[in-house]
This record gives sequence, C-alpha cells and structure tokens, in this order.
Amino acid sequence: MILVRRGTLAVMLVIAAALGVGLGSWGASAVDLVKQPQAPVPPTPAVAPVQNTPLQAGTQAPVMPAAMPVPQGSFAKVAEAVGPAVVNINTFARGGGGRTPIEEFFGDEFLRRFFGGEPDRQPQQRSLGSGVIVDPSGICLTNAHVVERATDIEVVTAEGKKHKAKIVGLDKRTDLAVLRLQGGAPYPSAVLGDSDKIKVGDWVLAIGSPFGLQQTVTAGIISAKGRSIGQGPFDDFLQTDAAINPGNSGGPLVNMSGEIVGINSAILSRSGGNVGIGFSIPSNMAKRIYTELATKGKITRGWMGVSIQELTPELAKGFGLKEPRGVLIADVVKDSPADRAGLTSGDVLMEFDGKRVDTPQDLQKIVAATAPGKGVPVRVWRDKGERMLEIKLGETPEETAQLAESGGNKGKSLLGLDTRPITPEIQRQLNLRTPDGVIVARVEDESAAAEAGLQRGDVVREVNRQRIRNMQDFERATQGIKPGDRVTMLLQRGPQPLYVAFTVARG
Repeated sequence: MILVRRGTLAVMLVIAAALGVGLGSWGASAVDLVKQPQAPVPPTPAVAPVQNTPLQAGTQAPVMPAAMPVPQGSFAKVAEAVGPAVVNINTFARGGGGRTPIEEFFGDEFLRRFFGGEPDRQPQQRSLGSGVIVDPSGICLTNAHVVERATDIEVVTAEGKKHKAKIVGLDKRTDLAVLRLQGGAPYPSAVLGDSDKIKVGDWVLAIGSPFGLQQTVTAGIISAKGRSIGQGPFDDFLQTDAAINPGNSGGPLVNMSGEIVGINSAILSRSGGNVGIGFSIPSNMAKRIYTELATKGKITRGWMGVSIQELTPELAKGFGLKEPRGVLIADVVKDSPADRAGLTSGDVLMEFDGKRVDTPQDLQKIVAATAPGKGVPVRVWRDKGERMLEIKLGETPEETAQLAESGGNKGKSLLGLDTRPITPEIQRQLNLRTPDGVIVARVEDESAAAEAGLQRGDVVREVNRQRIRNMQDFERATQGIKPGDRVTMLLQRGPQPLYVAFTVARG
C-alpha cells in the first residue's frame, strides 16, 4: 500500500486504510482508499448548455417532481435537470515549483547577472475536481481536499464558461468546502435532498469530471449506508457502485428526483480506478456544514475534553461489565468540561443525552453535533455501578481540533505522524515503565518523519526538548511548528532511547 500526497499531479492520492480505534488495531486493510481530486487536465471543450428545470418564484433551486420515473431504462431527465449545476474545478498554486537547489545556492542576483531575466514563477496547476452549485448566487459545494491548498481556483460551468472562485470556508474533518463563484449570477443550481430517506438499492447518478471529462454521468445504486472508512471521527458515508474516478471528487450523487443525496469523496481501489466501491458524504451532513460555513466561515462543535477508546470484551470484564457496552475514557483534559463534570479516566460512558453509545465513533458524532454550552446528562459505569452526571459542553479549541474526543493529533499532516495516547493496555503490551509520552500509530510514507526513521510503535518522549507526558503536551509542543522548521524528538523504541531530527517539508 503506497501513500501518495494529495498535492502531486503525476499520481493520485492513496490514503492509508483505516486506523483501528481499539487497542492495538493499527493494521492496514486489504484495499487502498483513494481520494479523488487529481487528474490530468485536458483543454476544456465548450459544452453545449443543457436546459435546466425552470425556477419557481422565490426558490433557489430547480423544481423537481416528487419522483422521476426511469422510462425504458433512461436517466436522461435527471441528468438534464442536475447537469447544469455541476462544475469542473481547477486549482492552482502560485510558485508551486519553488526555488531549485541552484537558485537556492546562488540566489536571484547571480542568476540575473549571468543568465538574465527573472526565474519563472508562473502559477502551477495542481489538481482537478468537481463541484455542484447549490444556490443561484454562486454558492458551490466540493471536497475540502480538492481546494485546501489552492491559491487560485477556476470553476468551469456546464456551458464551458470560466469563473474565478473564492473559498467561503472548509472543514477538513468532514472533507467539505464551500466556494463562491465570482460574477455571472444567477447560476443554475441543484437541490440538497434528504439523505436519511435514501435506501439501500435505490438508483443514484454520479455526475462530475472523471479524468477531466466534464459532465460525465454514471449510474448505480446505494450499496450501503453509514460506512466508516477511517477518514476521521465523522465518517458516515453512503456507499455506491456508480462509477467514481479521479476528478469526480466534490461532484454530486443524486437520486431519481434530481436531488443531491451525497457529495462524492473517495473510492476503495487497488489500481486507483473505479471497482464499484465509492463513498459519498451524506447530503444532510453537507447541509449542516454548508449552512455554518456560509454564515460563519467556520464550524463550531461540542467538546468534552476526553481521549476515548473501544471497550473490548476483555476490558469490559476487567471493569466488571457483563458485555462491552459503552466507550472507555482513557484520559481527561484538565479543566475541560469533562473534568468539571467529574468524569475520570477509567469511566465507561454508556449514554450521552439519552442516546446509547456503543463505539467511540458514536460518541464523537453525538458530541460534535451538540451545541457548545448545552448541558447534557451522561450515564457512566464506575466502580461496578452506574452513575448519572451532567456535562456542559465547551467549544472545541482550535489547537485541539483534531484531538478532542478522538485521540488524533494536529501534527499529523505537517509532521507526517499519527499519534495516540498511551493507555494502560498499551503500556502493558509495550512493557513501558510509565505512561508518559504518545505512541506513533502511523508514519506517512515519504514524509520527513519517515525519512528520519520514525516507526509505528515508537514512543515520543520529547519534542524540541519539551517533555511529552500526554497528547495535550504533544499538541502544545507541535502547534507552532512551521514548514522549514527543524524538529528534534526523543523516542523510546523498545528498551532503548533514541533521538531523531528532521526538517518539516515545505508545502
């Protein structure tokens, strides 16, 4: 399994398979997860405009019938209604090539004197994806991974017209981004439907620009709902066998009423091409994210301030439970909402706001969807008995946005590391004298950390001479690190301490 970074044009991004939430479950899956923003960008041909369903007065999207029949196996009416709202997205990064080693060594003045002119700093096209306009004013939904590093964004409509676009906001945790097209309003737009109503076996169409082929329509069914593919704590994907390929990312998955039920995001594949297993972000999740990004430019989520893990049958027995029901709290952040409510390490959280919690992902989703400041009752198992507590949620702090209720870490994308708290079980498995530090769960291939020799299972004890006792210490020590900075770490590998140093790669 090869990890390829998103920013590369020559290759697609292949995401490592899901890290297990439970103890010691860090094995790779049998297939690779491929996010789909990048594809060669051919010249954009002029596409004949397609007549969309007329707009009703006062509405912001085409008026669709309650259900579109599929006469003689044709999906033409659905494609004609939605197609004009689907766009091609090209992203650019200025100075993407950076300075060459010769330029770095001699400097621009030397090059001007001996070779004349200025070094070429033209914008470099980085990737291609898809999007869908959901408001006639020019609001467009796509994937965060399509546009997150772009300095310039060009949107090509179904008519072949090109428009500049600006990022209104993006949310990496759900892989959604909101763009606003510049000029040309009103635009044809599509309706965000109710993804909760879609059923396994229902027909759907995927529309986008696979391999740069704009306005490509593929058909399939909903293969499954509620899929978790290891992309984060909010995985809740629709699975489809409608063909999704590189360049489809950010395009819509629509039902037979012409409503958007998903935003296409990833596929499972060994080759990088479609094998009939694609994943879309449900439209109901997209609605919530879109509304908040469009109004505030950011997402606010409820926060407890705990690190959690799966309650295995063995651990359940150890805590006096007959069955593994609930989520084990491994650590509580000092002065966090959980700490103030009286939650402690070793508690098993069984219910949150009256809702049963069986897995870490259940708790992550419920907490994140709860408004900060709201007081909610929680049922916990402690000392072989149940207790009721009330917790007033806080807002997820920026510096711990990827840590809260997940055990993930902010330094993952920058340092090339995925770290986890050291739980009592991990401490026993690795025969560690103390639980101080964080454990490396994964090292991104070709990252600076990988080249420096960091390995899965290493325990990080220090970062730049700062002692690391827990995930919070690691977050504080790494939050100020920038591309180009030198990082020195003290590791424990087995019984031996080991220092490593590396320079954080520049974007």
